[in-house]
Amino acid sequence: MKIITLTLLLVATTANLYAQPYPAKPVRFMVGFAPGGAADITARALAPKLSELLGQQFYIENRPGAGGMLGTDAAAKSPPDGYTLLLMPAADAIQPAVRRKLPYDLMRDFTPVARVVSGPWFLVVHPSVPARSAREFVALARKNPGKLNYATSGISSSAHLTAELLKSLAKIDIVHVPFKGIVEGMTGVAGGEVDLIFASIPSSLPLRNAGRVRALAVTTAERTPLAPDMPTLNESGVPGYDRTGWYGVLAPAGTAREIVTRLHSAIVKIVNLHEMREAFMRQGLEPWLAAPEAFGEFIRGEIAQNIKLVKAAGIKVE
Repeated sequence: MKIITLTLLLVATTANLYAQPYPAKPVRFMVGFAPGGAADITARALAPKLSELLGQQFYIENRPGAGGMLGTDAAAKSPPDGYTLLLMPAADAIQPAVRRKLPYDLMRDFTPVARVVSGPWFLVVHPSVPARSAREFVALARKNPGKLNYATSGISSSAHLTAELLKSLAKIDIVHVPFKGIVEGMTGVAGGEVDLIFASIPSSLPLRNAGRVRALAVTTAERTPLAPDMPTLNESGVPGYDRTGWYGVLAPAGTAREIVTRLHSAIVKIVNLHEMREAFMRQGLEPWLAAPEAFGEFIRGEIAQNIKLVKAAGIKVE
């Protein structure tokens, strides 16, 4: 009798929960990286505003490991009830290109909610490199195949594929020098150990202002408000170049359309707040909103481009 009573109570409680407007309890925001990184910063900027706007706590759960795979997998296997969200970075769209087997499928196991912000990169060189522009750098590299090198935060990282896209479109041969992280890579370029790196604007500006590195171009298709004086690679003789870091929000596949719509609307309102735009831009991020369907197509395109780049470069992780 007690078991039946408890079961009925549980059923009644669950039914009452789903009858309430979403959200009716705290929402977990999964981040597959350690605190302090751009993914974590983006999630922590959104969470308190979502709490204010939707009337329930949105809390961050960091689950770092395996290049973000642990957090992504945990989110993919969560109930599709809107109470677990994933902060997705551009790096997640690289995993299908470099791993034969993933415990999840980004396009099958998730519902896109919103693309949120982008994080453009500078093409940065050591001052000893005899190039004052990206156009001059490309010409220099073409005349000296295999003699210039570039730093990254590791094999198959976003910085790696960003450089591989430059190699492919500009038809140049520069040598990859992987470091343990982007900070180490920047140090390598600033110290003259390596010629080039693609690095975030905030990490580049102090060294650029101190004269320890030279920024030649920005990686976005159009100039960024983060550095309006900096030409794009498109302008600099590499037509079709467009690559940037980005962050968006996903929910497990099967999440109700009404929940996705409510979350998307809330995120758009938050990102369009003047204070939020300013806060993001101080972190080297700019608002780059996209609706669920458009974000889904964007992810599909990013995965396809990454697969093409990895295959062309012969990159192997597994």
